[in-house]
Amino acid sequence: MIRLCIADDHTLMREGLKQLFVLIPDLVVVAEATQGGDVLDCLRRERVDLLLLDMSMPGISGEDLIGRVRSHHPQLPILILSMHNEPLVAQRAFKAGANGYVSKDADPETLVSAMRRVAGGGRYIEPGMAERMAFASAGLAADARHDKLSDRELQVLRLLARGLGVNDIADQLAISNKTVSTHKARMMEKMGFANNADMLRYAMTHGLAD
Repeated sequence: MIRLCIADDHTLMREGLKQLFVLIPDLVVVAEATQGGDVLDCLRRERVDLLLLDMSMPGISGEDLIGRVRSHHPQLPILILSMHNEPLVAQRAFKAGANGYVSKDADPETLVSAMRRVAGGGRYIEPGMAERMAFASAGLAADARHDKLSDRELQVLRLLARGLGVNDIADQLAISNKTVSTHKARMMEKMGFANNADMLRYAMTHGLAD
């Protein structure tokens, strides 16, 4: 039996996953987390065999959260389930300590297979993503300027591109408006954006607003 913690801030996603896992005899959900800080609390309270983790959550998230979990639970299998299907995001997740990466548009059979493999001590990445990562590592993919951004700066860029304002982003990420503004300013400088229109054009061109 695989004891599972689902960490995702979207209620519909968690409920949908739980309905799916009820049908899988060897999977049982023992804990849920809706923001980064909750993940560590859940892992302290419950014995968990696999952490199914979203990359973008309020509060600490992404590679920072993966690293925090890994430092406290070095042997815990971590499978990322993310809406982001860019090689850069997957590479950062693996570098931080994730054991597997699946996009949210994967079919249920692929997800369950990945969960079993990672829970059993293996690693998993979808073939299409693995191919894109290989091309990127070999220098055969076009360089993207947003590769130079930190995890949080990239997250702020994505949210801005979706039309969220600084206050909305602060609420969603559970950080202060000032911190969001600082991340935005650093992101704009690193990317060489003169204004928000430049930022939005880049985000749309590179699929960062999805």
